[in-house]
Amino acid sequence: MICVRGGIGDYMKKIELNNVSVSYIVGDFTNIGLKDVIIQKIKGTYVQKEFMALNDISFSLNEGELLGIIGTNGAGKSTLCKVISGIMRPTAGTMAVRGSIASLLELGTGFDGDLTVRENTFLRGAMLGYTREFMNQTYDSIIEFAELKEFEDRKFSHLSSGMKSRLAFSIACLVKPEILILDEVLSVGDGAFRKKSEKKMLEIIGGGATTLLVSHSLAQIRRMATKVLWLEKGKQIDFGETKEICDKYEEYLKKK
Repeated sequence: MICVRGGIGDYMKKIELNNVSVSYIVGDFTNIGLKDVIIQKIKGTYVQKEFMALNDISFSLNEGELLGIIGTNGAGKSTLCKVISGIMRPTAGTMAVRGSIASLLELGTGFDGDLTVRENTFLRGAMLGYTREFMNQTYDSIIEFAELKEFEDRKFSHLSSGMKSRLAFSIACLVKPEILILDEVLSVGDGAFRKKSEKKMLEIIGGGATTLLVSHSLAQIRRMATKVLWLEKGKQIDFGETKEICDKYEEYLKKK
């Protein structure tokens, strides 16, 4: 397994995965208990089970492309995002990710509930590798886009889920990353903000950023994606042009 990361900005291919897999050893402590597991190991009858969260995933994305990732629950979409963002390491295959990454994988990730909106904005910016000077210059734009001007001194834990999503999305987008990874974050918030978010994402793509978007909304994927990756139970079903893959997936869902 080989992972390549870094800000090599002059590469056209920003993300490349070749036969990437992620597997877990699944124990059965819950089912039979630790004592029985030890006895089985002594007797030589204990068998470890392997779960393939991702199995042989291969694709590449160029600068400025938006990949829509689709699939039913448990398909491996979030696991793939975590692998590309560097949170998890693949157990097999090779991967290259070139450029600075801003990822928004779970609502509230990277925030401290006891800190204020203002404090969390600077904290999140620091976690993404941006300087205090840059965050000072960008802060007002982030708060304005998130529509949280009246809540700057409110604790993050006191915000609604929609407010948290708006702040997280605003930080991720307005820091101008080379690679943006969004896992179901546009499903939270009102319709007006979702429209504004889509517009901002299109601006980011137009500026050359490469984006991964996980969404259960096929309509959203059809509107925004330049490529689509279809996963099912950890396996890559298809990868290619948006209309073709979305049409196949819709037919698959009708038959389920």
